[in-house]
Amino acid sequence: MIQIEQLHKRFGKNQVLKGIDLSITQKGIVAILGPNGSGKTTLIKAILGMVIPNKGKLLVDNVSIKKNWKYRDQIDYLPQIANFPPNLTVKELIAMIKDVRNRAGEDEKLIKLFKLEPFLSKKLNTLSGGTKQKVNLVLSLMFDSPIIILDEPTSGLDPIALIHLKELIKEEKAKGKIILITSHIMSFVEEMADEIVFLLEGKVYFKGNINELKLQTKTANFEHAIANLLTQEDV
Repeated sequence: MIQIEQLHKRFGKNQVLKGIDLSITQKGIVAILGPNGSGKTTLIKAILGMVIPNKGKLLVDNVSIKKNWKYRDQIDYLPQIANFPPNLTVKELIAMIKDVRNRAGEDEKLIKLFKLEPFLSKKLNTLSGGTKQKVNLVLSLMFDSPIIILDEPTSGLDPIALIHLKELIKEEKAKGKIILITSHIMSFVEEMADEIVFLLEGKVYFKGNINELKLQTKTANFEHAIANLLTQEDV
């Protein structure tokens, strides 16, 4: 469970989060959406403890994350842009992450699924963007944590890898996990998400399922419903 109460974050004069109230108690897939600058990344990094809020409370399983780093072991995170050490090989990176987290990982299953065997001995700076994303997914999904955060997980994936990713996410959902996703691909969100959280100018503007969003915006199309939240006009 993730509980956020009156979360504020300012970077200099820029107020990014303006009193976020959000409770994620149901297991399943929650898509955090919003235009650029809406606060999505800041909110995710606050949950991860990578950004320290100026004000407000953030609890994971009813325990404040303030000065409490141990909760992070319950979270698996896929960043939008992974800055890998360029001179490490894929297998060296996987081993390093397992050592850092001091946990066994199901990396062999994921390596086989994404057909990464030919790349295991290759240095990370020689890989294509799509292959790096597959490595990123292995690192993010090889641990069995109760909370998963995926920031733009479809980026650079070929159609077959995308199918595998969707299947993996559904498998993790079936285990009773909380899965937070950000994505600009609305068809992916519509297919996968149980709930939508839409941020606008640092506040939660909508929280509910896709059908509720369509009813609120009086639209039959999900992309049009999202556009309607931005324009406040029927599209």
